[in-house]
Amino acid sequence: MDAKIGKFFDSVGNFFTGGDQIPWCDRDIIAGCEREVAEANKGSSDEHRNECLMRLSWALVHSRQADDVQRGIAMLEAALSNVRNQLQMRERFYLLAVGYYRSGDYSRSRQLLERCLQIAPDWRQALTLKKTVEDRITKDGVIGIGIAATAVGLLAGGIAAALARKK
Repeated sequence: MDAKIGKFFDSVGNFFTGGDQIPWCDRDIIAGCEREVAEANKGSSDEHRNECLMRLSWALVHSRQADDVQRGIAMLEAALSNVRNQLQMRERFYLLAVGYYRSGDYSRSRQLLERCLQIAPDWRQALTLKKTVEDRITKDGVIGIGIAATAVGLLAGGIAAALARKK
């Protein structure tokens, strides 16, 4: 019974905090990836440099800092033109979707996940993130409806109180 109550309170907490299963990345990991990219720029192969840039992009879009997420999105969008195969395209679409999800642009995130799933329809990571995005869109809609209903209720109550005072 206690376990069920605990799960209930966890689910209520996740509803209001937007809990998800997407990992976060710490600033020290980002700094390590930035050092790796700087060293790769000193003469490594294009393939190694691209791998380092992808790791840095991954770290940035998984950051808790909005500036890092935006920087990761910009890096990934700039790299889309250099994609050589479908697997790389899928990875970039997915990371962009994570970045847009983290920045609160849920509709853009969902669009990118749909493009990703066109390439790999059964990719569990993308399917899970798409469900998370759609749940967040639904939750925001429910909260928005609740706020609108409260505002209408307050307005109607205020009008009713004003009319009652006039009588």
